[in-house]
Amino acid sequence: MSTVKLYDEVAAYSSKYTTLLYSSSFSSAIKLLHKDLRQPIFDIYGFVRFADEIVDTFHAYDKVALFQQFKMDTYQALAQGISMNPILHRFQLTYHKYKIDPALLEAFLVSMEMDLSKHQYDHQSYNDYIYGSAEVVGLMCLYIFCEGNQDQFEALKPAARSLGAAFQKVNFLRDIKADFEGLDRMYFPNCDFTQFTKADKLQIEEDIQNDFSKALNGIKHLPLKARFGVYVAFKYYYSLFKKIKKVQPQSILKTRIRIPDYGKLFILAKASIRSQLNLF
Repeated sequence: MSTVKLYDEVAAYSSKYTTLLYSSSFSSAIKLLHKDLRQPIFDIYGFVRFADEIVDTFHAYDKVALFQQFKMDTYQALAQGISMNPILHRFQLTYHKYKIDPALLEAFLVSMEMDLSKHQYDHQSYNDYIYGSAEVVGLMCLYIFCEGNQDQFEALKPAARSLGAAFQKVNFLRDIKADFEGLDRMYFPNCDFTQFTKADKLQIEEDIQNDFSKALNGIKHLPLKARFGVYVAFKYYYSLFKKIKKVQPQSILKTRIRIPDYGKLFILAKASIRSQLNLF
């Protein structure tokens, strides 16, 4: 085995275990994809997670400087076709292999950079942020799922964007307490979280439900290699969404809603049955 090939494999472990350690739900869903698709999705997740960690977690450090360095290292990795940062190395391999649109990467980095300074969002900046932080990630994954079939990619783009948006908005609802109290962020426009009402919550939930409905129609038409894994991820998040809907507005400001491990196993079993019966 050549040295470069060995390094590629070492780097692959980095993106895989980054995903495993940071997100048990996504890791479980990725394992249900065809084996050809798993590593590239790990590569996308690892890159996205590291960028997100800089802006959300590294409070004791100069996050602006760290993020600027991360951006420079990303561009250098893409230009040189190699990086000694194993996460960036894997990302550039997948980025080039699947010919991911550079505009998606640019939009993602812009949204991450917004988190360094922006604390309140109006409707336009909210939509821009959702697109760059979540919808483009769905589109990057869709490049992998479609494996070069451009017609299929174009047909499924709206659903992929809706799924990414739904996941992100559910995260926002789930993490309101941490975002509002810990990071002083208010993503949802025209919401005062000190007086968060049922009407506010219902309006947000209706928007998320619309995204989920559009996404499900697209999942039904995904390539077979990707369909079940994406459907399980959908069901994880939709179950979390339904649980959040049952909670009073002030309660989600006090606790983080989650699906326990036994609940995830039940979701997986039920999704498997529905898949076998073609009842998506």
